[in-house]
Amino acid sequence: MIDPAAARSVADTVPGIPRDAEGPVFREPWEAQAFAMALALHARGLFTWPEWAATLGAEIKRAQENGDPDTGETYYRHWLGALERLVTDKGIVDRETLARYVDAWDHAADRTQHGAPIELRPEDFR
Repeated sequence: MIDPAAARSVADTVPGIPRDAEGPVFREPWEAQAFAMALALHARGLFTWPEWAATLGAEIKRAQENGDPDTGETYYRHWLGALERLVTDKGIVDRETLARYVDAWDHAADRTQHGAPIELRPEDFR
């Protein structure tokens, strides 16, 4: 569960967050989960919001340079990219382990029926 006051505070601090009068809005559950992960890591002191905004801005700029039309539909993909970048840059996880988990989640998603929760299994880490 995302703390509504914290979510509004982040929406006011970090530019570009898709939002309405209530605060951030999400098109997919994974977007809310990525948002919540960033809130949790910030609360643990991994990064400041200005540091987050700079990293997110760099991810967006990189995507635009690679042809992202910046329609807003990919905002949380950039958010996730910034999150991955910060946890690897700060040594929380190495790139190899992160890539291993990304692949495992892809395998788990491929075998999961639409609408069912995705659960990682040992065989997803092939």
